Amino acid sequence: MLAPVDGAERMFRVATSLIGSVNSPVMIASSPSPLPGAREGAFTMTGYQFVLNQDRDRRDDWAEKLLSLYRDIDGFLLERSSEGPYLFDEFGLVETVFTPMFKRFWFLDYYEGFQLPEGVGYDRGRVWREACMAHEATEQVSREEIVKLYCDYAHGAGNGALLDGWSVSSFIFTPPWQDRPWPPRDKYSGAASDEALGLVA
Repeated sequence: MLAPVDGAERMFRVATSLIGSVNSPVMIASSPSPLPGAREGAFTMTGYQFVLNQDRDRRDDWAEKLLSLYRDIDGFLLERSSEGPYLFDEFGLVETVFTPMFKRFWFLDYYEGFQLPEGVGYDRGRVWREACMAHEATEQVSREEIVKLYCDYAHGAGNGALLDGWSVSSFIFTPPWQDRPWPPRDKYSGAASDEALGLVA
């Protein structure tokens, strides 16, 4: 049985049920188990597996996996913060964890044509995602930067691996991403050369 907890601890438990299983610094020792959740881990892994996928016939399967996670998040937010836009009164721990993934998943919008549907199951989550991405603390990266840097991933080469025929990664610093052309959207028709993408002279 859990001992009574204060408001801050209660907020922590709600937050960590969304972002994963971690132990609160003020968790009572009699707590029987770590907090449930790990939504952020599944969300991140699914998004990366989706963009790395090279089988056009599996695209819809990956899209549905990600949509199911968005529906789960939507239900969580409706239950605990139906009006929002954030989980609590302001941009906090959960938003700090999820927002980098929301922005990184611009690569899914671009290379996979992925979009959240409108309607029940998605609208509360969309409000949250848009509020997170609009926060002034999250302006360090742009959609263009993400799309250009993650071209490797879109063609199945993650974690620094090089595509066949390429001599450099799309993550190189020089030439800067601002000076490179946008990659083709249709990743399933094959990758452009590193030269065509402005990666080498």
